[in-house]
Order: sequence, then structure tokens, then C-alpha cells
Amino acid sequence: MSCWLRVLSLHLLLLPAAPPPAQGCPARCECTVPTRAVACPRRRLTAVPDGIPAETRLLELSRNRIRCLNPGDLAALPLLEELDLSDNIIAHVEPGAFDNLPRLRVLRLRRNQLKLIPPGVFTRLANLTLLDLSENRLVILLDYTFQDLRSLQRLEVGDNDLVFISRRAFAGLLALEELTLERCNLTALSAESLGHLRGLGALRLRHLAIAALEDQNFQKLPSLLHLEIDHWPLLEEVAAGSLRGLNLTSLSVTHTNITAVPAAALSHQAHLTRLDLSFNPISTVPRGSFRDLVRLRELHLAGALLAVVEPQAFLGLRQIRLLNLSNNLLSTLEECTFHSVNTLETLRVDGNPLACDCRLLWIAQRRKTLNFDGRLPACATPAEVRGDALRDLPDSALFEYFVCRKPQIRERRLQQASVAAGEDVRFLCRAEGEPAPTVAWVTPQRHVVTAASAGRARVRPDGALELRDAQPQDSGTYTCVASNAGGNDTYFATLSVQAEPATNRTPGEGRNETQAAVRFPLDLTTILVSTAMGCITFLGVVLFCFLLLFVWSRGRGQHKNHFSVEYSFRKVDGPAAAAGQGGARKFNMKMI
Repeated sequence: MSCWLRVLSLHLLLLPAAPPPAQGCPARCECTVPTRAVACPRRRLTAVPDGIPAETRLLELSRNRIRCLNPGDLAALPLLEELDLSDNIIAHVEPGAFDNLPRLRVLRLRRNQLKLIPPGVFTRLANLTLLDLSENRLVILLDYTFQDLRSLQRLEVGDNDLVFISRRAFAGLLALEELTLERCNLTALSAESLGHLRGLGALRLRHLAIAALEDQNFQKLPSLLHLEIDHWPLLEEVAAGSLRGLNLTSLSVTHTNITAVPAAALSHQAHLTRLDLSFNPISTVPRGSFRDLVRLRELHLAGALLAVVEPQAFLGLRQIRLLNLSNNLLSTLEECTFHSVNTLETLRVDGNPLACDCRLLWIAQRRKTLNFDGRLPACATPAEVRGDALRDLPDSALFEYFVCRKPQIRERRLQQASVAAGEDVRFLCRAEGEPAPTVAWVTPQRHVVTAASAGRARVRPDGALELRDAQPQDSGTYTCVASNAGGNDTYFATLSVQAEPATNRTPGEGRNETQAAVRFPLDLTTILVSTAMGCITFLGVVLFCFLLLFVWSRGRGQHKNHFSVEYSFRKVDGPAAAAGQGGARKFNMKMI
């Protein structure tokens, strides 16, 4: 028996020792010794529990009922590196509550009831890299709130009731790399408050009621690479200088009310590699809208109500790899819109009413190699292939449907118009083709008039040229050009505008009157001189008349009023003449 006891004792001595139970773990918490983590979620705790091991590095107290953090609540955890207090009802954090946590790197206070962060709350947290204050009730960020967080890299303050950010609220955040402001009541951005974030690399501004971007908003952020503007319903324009001073690599302006591509603002972003303008009411992409974005690789214009992408719209995009034009109103996307399609790898044109004709032939030819990101584009017209995916079309369909018919102008009779100045003129130009051609007119001055032109000349939807208030300088030959992907056709019309005749005016009268008015201004001196000259002339004429009367009166009665005239016929040789000669004649005349 004693032998068995000695053997059993030896066996027990040789057995490995069992791990000791966790020392000091709170009753309602779970402690993990290898990671030194203490998890107490959903325990209905109203305060930080006692008995947490001093060597704890990760403490999770989320989804409890903690109302306040006081100095000393966490003083026994000097090695703590991560603290999660999300989803509580914390309304107050007293200064000094985190004083004894010099190693704390992550602090989450998400979804609480904080209304104000008093000064001194985050002192002695020199190693903190992430601070989450989102989904609280913060109304204002006071000056120097974060001044002691010299190592903070990421700050989340979205989903609060913020109405104002003090000018020096972000002072001291020298290492901050990411800042998110969303779902706040901010109506403007302070360039001075953002100017303290010299090292900021990413700025996310979401769900804000800001109506404009000012020129100085981001001017003091030289390190900013990523800017996201999302859900700004009051934003209608991106000013030309609003992005000046930035060297962005990624820009996202989505779910706003801008109606045009902000080409002027984008012209300063030569380093941009990704641009997202999706879900904005942009209907047209004009020629050269992105000409300065030579490094752009991704362009997103999804859900933007696009109906027209003009030729050479993507001019300058030499490195484009991904183009997303899905869920728009596009009927086509011509190859001439690109700088080069050889660099394109991924194309999204699904969700558009595509017309499968020769304009999409370049896509059909690449349908086996292009990446459609799993969203295959389909034909809307013609009816024979409606609903068919481009990738599934047989090669024979390319020769049957992906063809175009050159435009042809009907009614080619010569149109000549001769009108008076000020009248309206209209020239017809009806063209047919497949697809429907676009009509433009070229004036005698070599100006191109389209349906989008503004001024006295414009092109009507039926292709007719309408010229209002014709002037003589409008005379000449007008050329109608109908064009589509299959070619073009031209037609000519002549116009002669007669100048309006001048009434009751000799040629050059108006010019002379103008010159006289310039040379002789009507002033007091001119009036006096003219009056004096008129009086002298009148007196001279009167004096001359009196002189004539004087001379006539002196000679009156000395001259005879009657005198006699004797007239003799000329002598002619011959008997006939002698017979007809009756001698001299004499008669009296009275001088009147």
C-alpha cells in the first residue's frame, strides 16, 4: 500500500502545473491573459468596475450605462493602450480622467451624450493616435481642445450637433493625418481652423449644409492628398480657386447639386489620379473638361444624368485605366471622345439606353478583352438586339447592326435671300442619316453656329438657321454641315442685306454734323461771335441798298424815257430784191 502511495505521489509531482486562475478579474468581465484584455460589454455597468488587473492593455466597456468619467476611475491602469467606451450614456468627462494613461493609443467615445469637451480632458495623452468622438451631441469645439494630442493621427468628430469650430480648436494636432466631419450643423468651413492641420493627408466632409467652397478653405493644407465632399445638397458650384494650393491625388465630389464639370477648379490638380463626380446633375461633358489631368487613372461619373459626352471630352487623359459612366442617359460613347482608348482597361456603361450602331463599334470589337466589372452593357436599340449584352453578340452582328448611314441633306434647291436691314432670315436644312446627324451652320465670318449657340443666329431643332435683326455685315454665303459617325454633307445658302436708306439727309450729312459738333462746341463765346457776324452782314447789306437808292435818285429826270429807232433793210442785189425794198422804217420805244 505504501508503495502505491509513493508511486502516486511521484506521478502527481511529474504532472504539469495547471495555469493559475486570472488574478483580480471583475466578476462580470472576461479576462484574457495572453493579450491582457478585459472585456465587459453589455453588462449594464454604471461605472468603471473595480478589480481590473493593473497590467491590462485593452479594456472594453462598450454598451453599458456609464454616465460620467471622473479622475481616478482609470488611475490603476497605467499600462492601458486601448480603451473602448462606445455606446454608453456618458455626458461628462472631467479633466484628469485620463491623466494616468500615458501609454493609451486608442480612445473610443462613440455614441455617447457628450455636449462639450472641457479644456484639460486629454492632457498627458501624448501617445494617443486615434480618437473617436462621433455620434455625440457636441455643439462646439473650443480653442486648444486637442492641443496635447501631439501624436494623434486620426480624429472622428462626425454625427454631432456642431455649429461652430473655434479658430484654434485643432491647434497642436501636428501629426493628424485623417479628419472626418459629417452630419453636423456647420454652414461654413473656417480656413484658419483647418490651417493648423499642416500634416493632414485625408479630409472627409459628409452630409453638410454648406453652400459654397471659398478660395481659402484648403489653401493652408499642403499635405492634403485625399479630399471627399459628399452629400452637400446646397453646393451648386465648385469655384475656380477653391482647390488652389492643393496637390490632391484623390478627389470625390458626390451627391451635390453641381450641374457642370468643375473644369476650372480641376485645372490646378495635375497630380490627381482618381476623380469621382458621381450622382450630380451633370448632363454634358464638354470638350477638354479634363485636359490638365494628365495622371488621372480613374474617372467616375455614375448616376450623373449624363446625356451627352462631346467629342474629345476626355482629351488629355493619357493614363486613364478605369471609366465609370454607368446609370446615365447616354445613347452612345464614341471613340473620338478619348485621347486614346488603348490604355482603357475597365469600362462601365451599363444602365444606359445604348444605341448599338457604328459609334459603339470600338466597344463591340473589344468586348472580349475589356473589363466591364461584372456589369455587362446591353443594347437598347435597334429592336432586333434590344436587351442583348454586347459581349454575347456574334461577330456577324457587327456587320449587320454596327453600321452607319452617311447624312444626306434633302431639298437641295438653292436658297437666296435679299432682305432689308433689321429683318429676320431663315434658311432650311433638313438632313437624314443613321444615326440622326447633327446640324451646324458656318457663317461668312467663319463662325460656327450650333443649337447651343447664343446670339442673333441659332440653329433650330429641325436644322434651320434663324438669323434675327439681319445687318449688312451678315451678307455672304452660309454653309450647312450635317454630320454623324458615318460622314457629313454640306449645303450652301446666300444672303444679301440692304442697308436701311437715310431719310432727308444727304450723303455724309450725319458725319459732317458730328464733326462740326466736335469742332465747334455750342458755348457762349460761339453764340456771341455768330450773332456779331450776323449783325455786321445785315448792316452791310442795308448800307449797300441805301447807296444804290442814292445813286439812282441823283440821276432821276436827266435821262429820256423814250427814244426813236430807225431801221434800214440790208441792200440785196437783183431785181427781186429791188422790188421788195420799201425803204427805211422808223419806230419809237419807251424805256421801262
